[in-house]
Amino acid sequence: MFNITKKEITWGDKKLTLETGRVARQADGAVMLTCGETVILATAVAAKQAKPDMDFFPLTVNYQEKYYAAGKIPGGYFKREARPTEAETLISRLIDRPIRPLFPSSFRNETQVLPTVISYDKENDPEALALIASSAALAISGIPFMGPVAAAKVGMIDGEFVLNPTKEQIKDSQLELIVAGTEDAVLMVESEASGLSEKQMLDAVKFGHDKAKEVINLIKDFAKEAGKERWKIEEKDYSELKEKISSAVADDLQKAFDESDKQIRTGLIAAAKDKVTAMFEGDETYSKVEIGDQFKSVEKKIVRTQILKDSKRIDRRKLNEVRDIKCEVGVLPKVHGSSLFTRGETQALVVATLGTSDDEQRLETLDGAERSRFMLHYNFPPYSVGEVGRIGTGRREIGHGKLAWRAINSSLPSKEEFPYTFRIVSEITESNGSSSMATVCGASLALMDAGVPIKTPIAGIAMGLIKEGDDYSILSDILGDEDHLGDMDFKVAGTKDGITSLQMDIKITGITFDIMEKALDQAKEGRIHILGEMAKALTESRKELSKNTPKMERIQVDKKDIAAVIGKGGATIREIVELSGAKLDINDDGMVTIAAADEESRMKAVQMVKDIVAKPEMGKIYKGKVVKIMEFGAFVNFLGKQDGLVHISQLAAKRVENVSDVVKEGDEVSVKVVGFDRGKVKLSMKEVTEDTKSD
Repeated sequence: MFNITKKEITWGDKKLTLETGRVARQADGAVMLTCGETVILATAVAAKQAKPDMDFFPLTVNYQEKYYAAGKIPGGYFKREARPTEAETLISRLIDRPIRPLFPSSFRNETQVLPTVISYDKENDPEALALIASSAALAISGIPFMGPVAAAKVGMIDGEFVLNPTKEQIKDSQLELIVAGTEDAVLMVESEASGLSEKQMLDAVKFGHDKAKEVINLIKDFAKEAGKERWKIEEKDYSELKEKISSAVADDLQKAFDESDKQIRTGLIAAAKDKVTAMFEGDETYSKVEIGDQFKSVEKKIVRTQILKDSKRIDRRKLNEVRDIKCEVGVLPKVHGSSLFTRGETQALVVATLGTSDDEQRLETLDGAERSRFMLHYNFPPYSVGEVGRIGTGRREIGHGKLAWRAINSSLPSKEEFPYTFRIVSEITESNGSSSMATVCGASLALMDAGVPIKTPIAGIAMGLIKEGDDYSILSDILGDEDHLGDMDFKVAGTKDGITSLQMDIKITGITFDIMEKALDQAKEGRIHILGEMAKALTESRKELSKNTPKMERIQVDKKDIAAVIGKGGATIREIVELSGAKLDINDDGMVTIAAADEESRMKAVQMVKDIVAKPEMGKIYKGKVVKIMEFGAFVNFLGKQDGLVHISQLAAKRVENVSDVVKEGDEVSVKVVGFDRGKVKLSMKEVTEDTKSD
């Protein structure tokens, strides 16, 4: 029934296995990847015909995590996996980025890649494995994929690189990096680091690429045995069409790309495009898509030639020059911290909000329930590029937000140092190149404006590359058009001393490590320049929190008193919140965190907690309330939930026949601690009166 092909290697200290022919046999390509007890099923299917007038490659990657893989039932009402989580979206992007450039430019058939985690051992992270499985599925599918590609995850512990670190190892790692590439070149890098040097980052990329090549050889052997016949793709000669378009509008486009203002330039390019459309009206030799593709090709040649031959950029900057920067802080009156970061025609309005542990993000993952105290949300409204469009959170927003999150995360203070929860929101109000790096700069300033004691300011810069043969130019702080028409998008964020995040996407296969090294060095120069511009607005975190920020106080209580503070079913802690108006949280170590917008609420909650955990002192007088009347005396509640007995003989200086003759339930009284009997407190009202008389 089954025609199974199976290949395996020892990768690091793990066995990595690829199998096909047993599951999902109707897909063009289907691979079961196993590493440890983590199993991923990846399928690849492409439509047999391209849709008419398709002017882009319709590739969809949908990475999925099934909760059954970890022996879990999903939460929620429907008890099934719903829309993609943020993690699934990020990994889908991670897979899409290195495989997309490896399809022929003329291939426009709708293609879908579905990597699904169907078994998860909580040790072997599926992130890089899903990319490997997807590449293997494409490699055997017959779809015209110019791979294979593979990925490796790299950590750094005690100065040594670690291949595919486990979840536990990552906690002690200075680096979390994924590198993907072909046998010949790196195509994608994604990382978070704790201020590593440029050399350390480059060495990590080399290490990861070398390890990925071992898997590429495995996929090649696998495809030789199990691969289907490669689809034949018709490659047309468009040189005549391109020449006609170039002759008609090359001068117009040159004039457009001599214009530094984005809106004017966009209008001139649109006019040139209209001119070309009119030229071929009624001509059925070429489709609109083919004409549009060659128009873009002419655009690309003009921009790339003037950069390579004349070092002339669209906005007349030098290759290593950063656009003018303006940094402002405290721009919004009622928020906790804010900044407006403007770099050329890119602008980010960034707001920092501080909250308590109640505001932490709760996540349901295959590893179990998790909480995050740092959130960064990136918004890209259509008006930022002068367009009309939909509002919402798509893959771009999630991906750019996570990139900025990685850049900032390592600089945040620990919860022990600063117990707040952080939320950053970046509103991109203008965009013409690297709004994600503007978000990094704006987030750093907003946090400092809010009084968050970050370790050091962080800035980010986007680098570009134009390469033809052996000639190349590295561009600092790229414009949108330079990104679109160039060969590399290389984003570097960090402090003045080291890198905290690196993201790289390569569109060609000829990038050498020498080019990467020069790009990193040039990026460092730009990053330090940007940090200098940021310092003109704010050099360090403010010493005081905003008046709008809820103030926090922490009280350490004995672990034995945790139950008393919480109360039965949480009744006591709810009562403190209701009566004081403050927020209160207590952890398993007995650390009580109290937050309130005003001093009075906070101090009231603090006192209520102190009263609950305070221990009665011999001879000390307390205020209390009579809570129960008995024949032999009255029970008085004091120090929060502490009860003590005032014996009938201690109610008054004179003889008392009935307790109710002196006190009633609910009476506020002063009592003195006169003794302890097997853990119970003995109180006296009589001695309070006598003490008052003696005074």
